[in-house]
Amino acid sequence: MTKRTTYSKEFKLEALRQLKLGDRPGTEIARDLGIRRNLLYKWQEQLLDHGDGAFQGSGRRPSNQSDELAKVKKELAEVKMERDILKKAAYFARDLT
Repeated sequence: MTKRTTYSKEFKLEALRQLKLGDRPGTEIARDLGIRRNLLYKWQEQLLDHGDGAFQGSGRRPSNQSDELAKVKKELAEVKMERDILKKAAYFARDLT
């Protein structure tokens, strides 16, 4: 099994710049860079879809996203706890009437 190769954001952007120039076909550019042709077009699609947010890389999320995620998880836990308390209160209130 081979290890997956990772490419830097700069490498990807340079490859896409060469593709955009249109001097050479994508197949030739990919061969010169040592990558598969479909990978080059996949990067192009990612850049079109995500713009500046493309090629953020793997690993940890930026701190603002992880902070927001933690905040939402905490809020969800509080709402679930409140819901469970209200369910129990409704159950006991029903027994009193």
